[in-house]
Amino acid sequence: MLRGENGITLVALIITIIVLIILAAVTIINITQFGIINTAINGSINYSHAQSNEVYMIEGMSTSLDTTLSTITSVLSGIK
Repeated sequence: MLRGENGITLVALIITIIVLIILAAVTIINITQFGIINTAINGSINYSHAQSNEVYMIEGMSTSLDTTLSTITSVLSGIK
């Protein structure tokens, strides 16, 4: 009886290894054919550009707010 159980365990191990090899091959093929890496690179480049644009817009708004605040301050100081 022990001999038969060991044989089933060995067959299950071999089948598991074969299935894992097939899954690894399918994953590698999908990564290379569908351009997942290129999509990730393009996404990071687009994110960097958006971040630069956002910094530029925030600096422009900060300058506008400073100008407006100084104008309001000068008008209010002229009223007193």
